[in-house]
Amino acid sequence: MKHINVSLFVPHLGCPHTCVFCNQKTISGQTAGLKPQDIVSACETAAKCPHDIRDSEIAFFGGSFTAIDRETMLSCLQTASPYVGTQFGGIRVSTRPDCIDGEVLSLLKGYGVTAIELGAQSMREAVLVKNERGHTPEDTVKAAALIREYGFSLGLQMMTGLYGSTPEDDRYTAECFIKIKPDTVRIYPTVVLENTRLAELYRAGEYTPYGFEETVSLCAELLLRFTDEHIRVIRLGLHSGGNVEEGYVAGVYHPAFRELCENEIFRKKAEALLTSLPEGSYTLDVPMGAVSKMTGQKKSNLRYFADKGYLFSVQEAPELSGYTVRIKDR
Repeated sequence: MKHINVSLFVPHLGCPHTCVFCNQKTISGQTAGLKPQDIVSACETAAKCPHDIRDSEIAFFGGSFTAIDRETMLSCLQTASPYVGTQFGGIRVSTRPDCIDGEVLSLLKGYGVTAIELGAQSMREAVLVKNERGHTPEDTVKAAALIREYGFSLGLQMMTGLYGSTPEDDRYTAECFIKIKPDTVRIYPTVVLENTRLAELYRAGEYTPYGFEETVSLCAELLLRFTDEHIRVIRLGLHSGGNVEEGYVAGVYHPAFRELCENEIFRKKAEALLTSLPEGSYTLDVPMGAVSKMTGQKKSNLRYFADKGYLFSVQEAPELSGYTVRIKDR
């Protein structure tokens, strides 16, 4: 039995602002509005696959779900809710921090919504203003507390490398998230897409994205930080597919971005151990399923250490977890 999500995109629906970086139609690959028959079709198709109902959700992403006109929002919920408890464990929605109140939370609860994600993006006021977000860090804090009060699972979304942001600002946002203690986090490096204000700023030389290696290193650091605080990072980088590749202008996008970040984490963990040992051959123990993460994409970590005089094999150790690396002489 496997985990299944039914991802339903509602591009720009409900959004009261067009942020400088945003082109949801490019991100989702969807340009038309979501119709009830689309929801039924997606749910029926997914329900045919063997899956664990307890860990499967119907998810509305893309727009600001709680800001959609009430008739459309209710239509989506009424169509999806009959599948909750029979085929799927709940409904997950994504929205803006300034579009949450007790009335809408009560309504969501009644239709089987179990998780709410807030597109906070940054916890720096100046960065939010520059990116025309239209909400404040305080809105995020208040909305998160209210979501918790009503018993929903809380998710927070952040972006690195926003217009006007710095790596230190991004680390500050992560630390603010940790204080809020969400159940899940999504980390999205900023990507410049066609038909956005950010593309205009980039071409005018007013915005420079972080470099690829800098972004991987920063996001690996944030991933490890959240993991150490027992906060699940459920997405790292834009999902592949849709029209992202076609709409891409600049910034860091890679279909296996999380894998690259995890390669970095394991490399740094191993390096901290190996540098105290003489050059030679060693065996590294890693958690179950982490062998490829330790060896690196296209064996990049193996080559990195070979250049430094260290050769190693990798084996799984069922007693290890997370990003733990253990080393021993071979």
